[in-house]
Amino acid sequence: MEPYGGIVEKHSEGWIYSGQASDRLWSKSAIGRPLDGSGLLLSGAEVIFCHEHRHIEFPHPDWMEQAVMENSSVIDEAAIIEALRVPGNKIVLKNNLEHLGIDASSDSWAARWSSDKHPRQEGPLSEIRWFHSSDELKIEDLHVWASEVSSKSRIAEVIVVDDETSVVTYRVDIASPRGDMGELDKAKITDIRNRQFKPLANGGVIVLDVNQWPEERVGIPHPNGRMLDSITSDLIYSDRKEDFTMGASILADLLSRGLHCRPGFKYGTRWRCYDKPLGHEHAPWLVVHPTEAPSDWEGACLASRLASGVGKTWLHPLQNNGAWEYLSISRPPADSRWSNPNRR
Repeated sequence: MEPYGGIVEKHSEGWIYSGQASDRLWSKSAIGRPLDGSGLLLSGAEVIFCHEHRHIEFPHPDWMEQAVMENSSVIDEAAIIEALRVPGNKIVLKNNLEHLGIDASSDSWAARWSSDKHPRQEGPLSEIRWFHSSDELKIEDLHVWASEVSSKSRIAEVIVVDDETSVVTYRVDIASPRGDMGELDKAKITDIRNRQFKPLANGGVIVLDVNQWPEERVGIPHPNGRMLDSITSDLIYSDRKEDFTMGASILADLLSRGLHCRPGFKYGTRWRCYDKPLGHEHAPWLVVHPTEAPSDWEGACLASRLASGVGKTWLHPLQNNGAWEYLSISRPPADSRWSNPNRR
């Protein structure tokens, strides 16, 4: 392949590539930002990508050291740009979106176009944020961002990079799980509460009188009765909704959505939730208790990957204006899983 040649010089916002191929880099691949008559403005990460994939030389032998000093995340960002661009995506960084007149969330790092689209013709398919695997998982922050991105009919994509600059892709969305079993009847709750029960060592109870059991979604059948775990017991035996523990409040919400919730211990989560009566289909959702949720992106990736591996979607509950909402962090379709083209 013929080298692109040209000169890369320092600019207050990054680096200017003034080679004769600068027009082609923008018009064909939407790399950088065109500057009127003075070349192409590149970020440090874009310079690295162009060096490795477009045969553009670094400005000087010590350039990488300078780039890392100016932006300690430049190597991670370059790995992400490589993972996104090698399959053909066009990626425009946030500060360049503003110059192109493209509105995006202030929290987004970049926007993505598919290989057959271009920023000069239409809006992006997705907005992107990236995190290191050790970064804290901030659910409320993600919820706000995903809501903003989805309101523009765009995909909220998260790229996670680890200590060996290995990249993996996830999608974040606001989920609204619903089932076919109707809301939980308060009269049935009262019926169960009034039946004879005995406490168990795990904080739950066993209800001994199960004749004509009023609600199949409450409790686990046992030869000697019906077993209620500690969270279900809190739901049944609390006098007021205001007295619910967090777990009981979430369980009440899930049941009000017509779902059947069973323990999710085998899947590393609190509940597995069915949208149809047991025995009809597999549970579509795994729901974590917020106090048991991963604290960083390494844990979130593991939980989401486990859910994906068994054909389920991992959900994290959070309260918004006094109501429970659910954030999904899921693996995208196979044709949208951006990763490093070469293992390091």
